[in-house]
Amino acid sequence: MILQSTRRFLAVARTIAPPTHAAATRGDPGFTFPDPQRMPDTVPNNRSAWIGALLVSGGAMLFATKGIFAKKLFELGVEVEALVAIRAAIAVPLFWMFAASREGLGPLWETPPRAALAAAGAGFLCYYGGALLDFHALTMIDASIERVLMFSYPAMVVLYTALRDRAWPTPRVLLALLLTYAGIFLVVGGLDGRALRANALGALLVIGSAMTYAAYFLIGERYTRQIGSSRFTLIAMTSATLALVLHYLLRHGPGELAALPSAAWPMLIALGVLVMFVPALMQAEGIRRIGAERGAVVSTAGPPMTIALAWLVLDERMSPWQFAGVAAIVAGILVLDLSRGKPQRP
Repeated sequence: MILQSTRRFLAVARTIAPPTHAAATRGDPGFTFPDPQRMPDTVPNNRSAWIGALLVSGGAMLFATKGIFAKKLFELGVEVEALVAIRAAIAVPLFWMFAASREGLGPLWETPPRAALAAAGAGFLCYYGGALLDFHALTMIDASIERVLMFSYPAMVVLYTALRDRAWPTPRVLLALLLTYAGIFLVVGGLDGRALRANALGALLVIGSAMTYAAYFLIGERYTRQIGSSRFTLIAMTSATLALVLHYLLRHGPGELAALPSAAWPMLIALGVLVMFVPALMQAEGIRRIGAERGAVVSTAGPPMTIALAWLVLDERMSPWQFAGVAAIVAGILVLDLSRGKPQRP
């Protein structure tokens, strides 16, 4: 059955990122140096559970500020290529230092070449191609719409897995897919022709980015079992960062960095440290305490947080139908999470 075949993968998918997707979380696959295979499946003690839930929700909320920072940086004249390259160049060395202090770098050099190439390719696809699509979309659509659409990638994983395995999804999974894609239709303004035309291209870019995240997790499903999530993600992000920096240098040259407004640098540093590095570690520790399934449910705080911040900071407004779409997408992802079965009690 599709549900049985994807249970283990969905646990991996929730902990490799967003998006916050990573973690989601969701939308931003994060860095979880504790391997998913070692995550607890039983209910932790109350104090540890509360701390874990606060860490996961806090990480999701920090991830949720990505679009807000991006919009403000665009207003200052920072281009997409500069933003994604600088963000990655700031964050990746921090992850290398963390990995070195936590596990050492010795195992990294022992990675089988095929697994290393797979991780590098997945990183190029997701963190390079997907990031460019995502941030270009933010120049066209509201931050709140972008975050909600990116949140839909777990449903893409399940749909692809069903097609790959030629297995008909269970009724609960079909319900989750129906809710998710109906929600996407409503969020992009499907019942308002003018809104639909205004959001169509940006929405397609976000959905394309979400598809790269889904592909990343499908590749990771196989290779994280072989080399662990920490090595896989570190190699993936490093390859993407090299590609992003080279992309920027070829298109703009290093001289343009000096022309960036001074007001942009604090936000660029915050984007790399507080919106990429810190929340990834928070979610990794939170999931270690409460498990991947509970962590996935708690991380649904991300999209509502983005909507609230976009309203307060950017004066973005959503229609009632768009709010209904948000609710449908979140409900669909929760159905997927809960379909993994009830947690065991000690």
